[in-house]
Amino acid sequence: MTFNINTLGCKVNAYESSVMSDLLKNAGYKEVGINDIADISIINTCTVTNTADNKSLKAIRSAYKKNKNAIIIVTGCTVQNKKEIWKSMKEANIVFGNIGKSNIVKYIEEYKKNKKQIIDIKDIMHTEFETMKLNNFDKTRAFVKIEDGCNNFCTFCIIPYTRGNIRCKEPRDVIEEVETLVKNGHKEVVLTGIHTGHYGFDNYSFADLLESLIKIDGLERLRISSIEMNELNEDVLNIFKKSNILVDHLHIPLQSGSDKILKLMNRKYLKEDFINKIEEIRNIRPNISITTDVIAGFPNETEEDFNEMIETIKKINFSKLHVFPYSRRTGTPADKMNNQIDGKIKKERVKKLLELSKTLEQNYMKKFLNKEVIFIPEAYRDGYLIGHTGNYLLIKAKGNESELHKDKKVIIKDINYPYCTN
Repeated sequence: MTFNINTLGCKVNAYESSVMSDLLKNAGYKEVGINDIADISIINTCTVTNTADNKSLKAIRSAYKKNKNAIIIVTGCTVQNKKEIWKSMKEANIVFGNIGKSNIVKYIEEYKKNKKQIIDIKDIMHTEFETMKLNNFDKTRAFVKIEDGCNNFCTFCIIPYTRGNIRCKEPRDVIEEVETLVKNGHKEVVLTGIHTGHYGFDNYSFADLLESLIKIDGLERLRISSIEMNELNEDVLNIFKKSNILVDHLHIPLQSGSDKILKLMNRKYLKEDFINKIEEIRNIRPNISITTDVIAGFPNETEEDFNEMIETIKKINFSKLHVFPYSRRTGTPADKMNNQIDGKIKKERVKKLLELSKTLEQNYMKKFLNKEVIFIPEAYRDGYLIGHTGNYLLIKAKGNESELHKDKKVIIKDINYPYCTN
């Protein structure tokens, strides 16, 4: 039987989809593209915004319309967030949330045997880490999920309710997974989780894990997918000081540059704390790329608050912004706040932030004009190799297919956004 997987949302979802794909292939199923007609269609959903929910539901209906005889499997965050809708959704044959993705084969075999809808949505708030292992040996960059869940409860965010309590993969399991990936040709590993920097056990911290991983023979790059500002403590930064295996790139969510809005968001810092931390990081790594997330139009965000955020962003001088309009999520404190912002105003603010992001990104790229960089080609198209440097510059350089997944040195001669070219 054939299957496809439509993955929406974050890198954690992408990792979990890759694990499901591996498990199905190992069980004898054949993967096809998401635009192909498949016997089994899996939709790994996202609920971070209303738009994400709508995309998830649209993907389910699209899969059903394409092949009404397919086994439609729905999993992920929308399932956890909207438990009440699945019994009445005829398109969904197998439904489970963010627990059970490693049991994908068992779910399918049970459905094939009984031909009855399976709905298995477990309590996410008090659970153990579901250990998964990725055996994906055909790409340069590999994601390794080390943590799940979040206890921060930012007032705008539904994710703690759909991903549950913080739980972590055992250190030995992380190290073994990375060692296996490196032995099979991966040069870069990206550590990912819902709240990655909160990784740890009683006597073993996130810094301890980084210390263990940088010692793995053959690992060229170690990247943290995202980390909160206050988790970049002295122990973590000391590893950045001593090891170039940790790349010159950090994604650190800011969310707002206004102290008033940060407090309303229940973020755990003020803007000066954030600015000071960035200065500390740049004292260690002067050319580091620092990217961020920002939300436009949070409740009570005045024009003055928005302008304050613009000035904070400029002062920090990020290399790229990931911009989101505030999305009301039922069940979160922000949903009940007064002074919700008009949609038109949110769109205008998003547009301004995106324009600023492009300027910041181009300014950062220009710093590397006429400089030699090393990138790892990930794709080959029309005589060009495309890939990223350690600091996440996107390079497009002449080459041939035999150079894929191997270190390549180039001198950046031009900026053709979004590429640096030679």
